[in-house]
Amino acid sequence: MRYRSSGGLVALAIFLLAGSVCAHHSPSSIFDMTKPFTQTGTLTQVEWVNPHIAIYIDAKKADGTGLENWKWESAPPAFLRRVGVTSSQFKNAVGQIVSVQGFRAKDGSLYGFMQKITFADGTSLEMVAPNTPGAR
Repeated sequence: MRYRSSGGLVALAIFLLAGSVCAHHSPSSIFDMTKPFTQTGTLTQVEWVNPHIAIYIDAKKADGTGLENWKWESAPPAFLRRVGVTSSQFKNAVGQIVSVQGFRAKDGSLYGFMQKITFADGTSLEMVAPNTPGAR
């Protein structure tokens, strides 16, 4: 009986691990990495969590009427810390106007992959490693 429980736990662990591996994706599978996109708006929220950080921006609609809430995703927190980007840099800017450079989702939704953010004071952060293809 003891071995059956252990085997069941091992099988469950493998199943859960396999699910998280399948969930990870290359940015090019979701975002059109051939068309750079820049957006300016008010930073409303920061999610500094795995597997990717996300920020939310209220930006004017293309036709100029009203606002849209965009989600911008980037690299995992551990990677960003390695390239010198911290959560406080983002959280201190909530409520400020920011400009984001990246790539829009292929499906046309209000979703993008962020590579650079410029804050109201003119400072900017790059969310890519040096010599990364597509880096600016």
